[in-house]
Amino acid sequence: MAELTTGVSWLAVVAGAVVSFLAGWLWYSPKLFGPKWAEGVGVEMGSADEMPIGAMVSQMAGLFLMSWFVGVTAVSNTLATVILATLAFVVLAYSGGMFAKKSGYARNVDAGYWIVSLVIMIVCQGIFRSM
Repeated sequence: MAELTTGVSWLAVVAGAVVSFLAGWLWYSPKLFGPKWAEGVGVEMGSADEMPIGAMVSQMAGLFLMSWFVGVTAVSNTLATVILATLAFVVLAYSGGMFAKKSGYARNVDAGYWIVSLVIMIVCQGIFRSM
């Protein structure tokens, strides 16, 4: 278990997860891709007080785990591993979206968000690991 924690910059991990979560708010907001994405997945965009709390908590947990994975690979100088794993996940999620009959637009928005999140997490590692 030590290989999952030794040398990991927890500041970078938390920053990567939080910034990625906030980027998701913008990404899926009415200002960017939200309305057309919602149409493509067959949901209605609600108001801020109607946010699905369970989904948001799960999203934050997943982003934390992904950011931790980025941190572990940063310590071992194997960031290519996390890039490959993320691309594999994106392709699998994209195909899952096809099975679920999400629109191509919605699948592209989701895939773009995961790639942006990965970039944010890698940048956070670069910024905070040296602190």
